[in-house]
Amino acid sequence: MCTRVVWPDANGAVIVGRNMDFHKDLMTNLWTQPKGITRDDGVQGALTWTSKYGSVVATAFDMISVDGLNEAGLAGHVLWLAESDYGNPEDSRTQLSQAIWMQYFLDNYATVAEAVEWIETSDVQVVQMMDPTGGAPPAIHLALDDATGDSCIIEYSEGKPKVYHSRDYRVMTNSPTYDQQLELVQTISGLGGDQPIPGSTLASDRFARAAYYVSRLDQPQTQLQAIAAMFSVIRNVAQPFRIPDPGKPDASQTLWQTVTDLTNRRYVFESTTRPNIVWVDLSDLNLAEGAPQLKLDLVNELTVECGIAGEVSDKFVDTGTLKFLTIERERQLIAAATQAKQ
Repeated sequence: MCTRVVWPDANGAVIVGRNMDFHKDLMTNLWTQPKGITRDDGVQGALTWTSKYGSVVATAFDMISVDGLNEAGLAGHVLWLAESDYGNPEDSRTQLSQAIWMQYFLDNYATVAEAVEWIETSDVQVVQMMDPTGGAPPAIHLALDDATGDSCIIEYSEGKPKVYHSRDYRVMTNSPTYDQQLELVQTISGLGGDQPIPGSTLASDRFARAAYYVSRLDQPQTQLQAIAAMFSVIRNVAQPFRIPDPGKPDASQTLWQTVTDLTNRRYVFESTTRPNIVWVDLSDLNLAEGAPQLKLDLVNELTVECGIAGEVSDKFVDTGTLKFLTIERERQLIAAATQAKQ
C-alpha cells in the first residue's frame, strides 16, 4: 500500500508525489488547519501545543490526517508498514496517537531537521488506534520532506522510533522495513545492480520503479511540466483496481494521488475514481490565527456529474472543526458499536 517519491531538483523546485492504496474507501476530504489551534496528543493529554504553522491536509474518515503540506513547506505522508511495532503504551514517555502523529509535525516544524531533532530528544511513542471501520488497527510509518529537499522516514520497532534521515531517501513504499528496501533496490540495473526493473505490485518492486524513474526525469520548464512529470512516475507505481491479494487484505488498489510543490506551496489531488484533478495554493487559503477550519468535501463534490476541477481555494466551506480520533473518542465509538449490536 502506498508510494511516496521526492524529486528534489525540479528546476529549482522540490516536487513530491504519493499514492494512497487501500482496500476500502477512506472517505478522504481536504481540510485547512490554520495556525493558532490548540491541540493535545490524543492519548493522555500530557503533550499540548498551539500550531505555529497553518496547513492543508487530506484525511481518512475526517478523523486522521494522512497527507498534507504546511505553509513553511514541510509535508507529511502516512503509509502502511505491517512490521510496525509501537510497543505497549508507556505513560512515562511522550506520546502521540496515530491519528495526530503527522499533524503534530505540520503544526510545529518548518524543516525535516527540526522534526528529527525533536524525535531524537523526546523519544516519542506513537500509540496505535482503532480502525474506524472495524478492521485491524493501522500499522503505519511516516515520511516527512521539506522545501530544502530534505527527507526522513520514521518507523517503529520494539516500541522505539527508527529515523532514516537523508536527502538521498527519495522513495518510500511499504514492507519490508526501510533498511531492507535500501538493500533490495541496489540489485536493480541503473540503481547499482544488474537485475531488470521489476513490474509487480510488490512494495519492493514499486520502490525500485519509483527510484529508477524519478532519477531519470528531464528538467521541467514550468510548474505544470514538473507536476505532470511527477504524476507520470506515481501513476507508474499505482495499483490497478482489483480484489485484495490473497493473505494481504491491505494490498489493494490506488484510491487517490497527490503531487505537492513544496517550494511554491501548491497541493494537487487526484482521485482514481473521478475524472477531475483539483489543486490549491496555500497562499490563497486563510491560514491566519483565528481563521475557521474549512473543508473541501471531495466525497460528495467529486461524485456529482462533472464535479469540481482546477483551482478550488474558494470551494472550502466551514462545517465545524476537524475532530481527530483520540483514545477517549475511540472508547466512545467502541461503546456505541457494542450497544448497536445488542
